[in-house]
Amino acid sequence: MINKKQLILDQIKADILKNNVCPDLAKEAKNLVMGDGNIDADIVLIGEAPGKNEDEQGLPFVGAAGKFLDSMLEDAGIKRNDVYITNIVKYRPPNNRDPLPEEKKCFWPYLVRQLDAIKPEIVVTLGRHSMEYFLPDRKISEIHGQPKRISFGDYKIVVVPLYHPAAALYNGSMRSTLTDDFKKLLKIIEILKDEKENK
Repeated sequence: MINKKQLILDQIKADILKNNVCPDLAKEAKNLVMGDGNIDADIVLIGEAPGKNEDEQGLPFVGAAGKFLDSMLEDAGIKRNDVYITNIVKYRPPNNRDPLPEEKKCFWPYLVRQLDAIKPEIVVTLGRHSMEYFLPDRKISEIHGQPKRISFGDYKIVVVPLYHPAAALYNGSMRSTLTDDFKKLLKIIEILKDEKENK
C-alpha cells in the first residue's frame, strides 16, 4: 500500500517542477533535492540549500557537512534513517553561494507543505537561513539548542535552532557546541511526548 504522506510529498515535488520555481537555479542544477529519510519522523532537519555533492546525488547532506551531521546524530543516539532531512531551497545555488531572500521566499510554501505532511515533533533548523523563517529577528548565537514553541499555520511546532554543520567543520569550538546541542534532541522529544500524554 502506498503511504499517503509519500503521495503528498511526491505531489509537492511535481508542483515545484510544474510551477517552475526559481527557473534560474533550476537551469543550472542537476537535480531537484527534495529531502531524504523517514517520512514518519519525530525530527525534521532543515538546512539552507544543496551543495555540489547534494546536487549530483539528488540527496540532502551527503558531502562533508553531511558526514559530520551523520556522526553528530550517531553520537546523540539518533539514526539518520529515523529523521527526515531537507533544505529550505531545493536547488543548488551557483558556486555554493548563500540562497537569496527571494529564492527562500519562493520555496517556503513547499517547505510548509512538507512539514504539514510529515508532522514532526520538532523542527531542527541548521544555520540562520532556515532559522530566520521560523524565528525571525533572533540571533542563532543566543538561542542555539533552545527549543522554541511557535504557531505554525493552525497548529504549534517546536523549533530547535542549531548551527549549520558546515560552519562547525572549520571551527573546533563550534563543533563541540553543535555536538552538545544535538545530544539534547532526544530529551526534548521525550519531554514533548510526556506533555502530550499528560494533557
